[in-house]
Amino acid sequence: MDITATHALPHRSPTPLAAAAPVLETRWADCEEDVRDAQRLRFRVFAQEMGARLTPPEGTPPGLDVDRFDAFCDHLLVRAIDPLHGPGPLIGTYRVLTPEAAHRAGGFYTDTEFDLSPLAPLRGRALELGRSCVDAEWRSGSVIMALWAALGQYMVDHALDTMIGCASIGLDDQGATAARLWHRLCRTHLVEQRWRVEPRVALPLDNGADADADSDTAPPAAPPLIKGYLRCGARLLGPPALDVAFNTADLPLMLRVDDVSPRYRQHFFGMTA
Repeated sequence: MDITATHALPHRSPTPLAAAAPVLETRWADCEEDVRDAQRLRFRVFAQEMGARLTPPEGTPPGLDVDRFDAFCDHLLVRAIDPLHGPGPLIGTYRVLTPEAAHRAGGFYTDTEFDLSPLAPLRGRALELGRSCVDAEWRSGSVIMALWAALGQYMVDHALDTMIGCASIGLDDQGATAARLWHRLCRTHLVEQRWRVEPRVALPLDNGADADADSDTAPPAAPPLIKGYLRCGARLLGPPALDVAFNTADLPLMLRVDDVSPRYRQHFFGMTA
């Protein structure tokens, strides 16, 4: 499981801290406790809220989402800074894996779900995004935009031109929504044949049979986070994988800097063309 589409929702009633119109601060983890904060937030969202069956390494303290890739990743953090009371709790996180770190880790996390061999020519300048989540009371566009702006600057600083990752869709309906969404989006947002990847464990697609857009069973709209990626210029790399542990269908996505729509290029990458 990686980029969690089903959790990019408008945030609920604001907390007292949110009511004070805080400033959002993004920064990169620079100590073990920062990483632990990210892992605690991930545990709350993935395990307690979504019901994921996590399998952390032996000896992991309770209440943390940890896997073998964490030690190789950079972890992006966003906090709400109250003008009167200072920093609040962590409200959002991403982790990123650079090409060099992926080599040390034995590959990307996405390699465990998909055969990424078609992407071999791109891997040397590709960043993997993963383990994205936002606290339930802060699921607003402003938090996502703050995270994406920091990720764009990271790409520029590291001379990278490609992002890959997965967008996850819950399986409460046994995968019907995810399958129907795939049938819809593959018509308009699928990469060319040379970049297409195959899932190692495919989501069955027959229970989301292709539906006519004008019928009563029209495919659902893309979840907000997926919609945001597609608006930026992301494309699907192939059909979804089944992630049993997280109870999700994972759509593989790729965003290349050259494909980013002009309206976002300046905001995220400081580019005007």
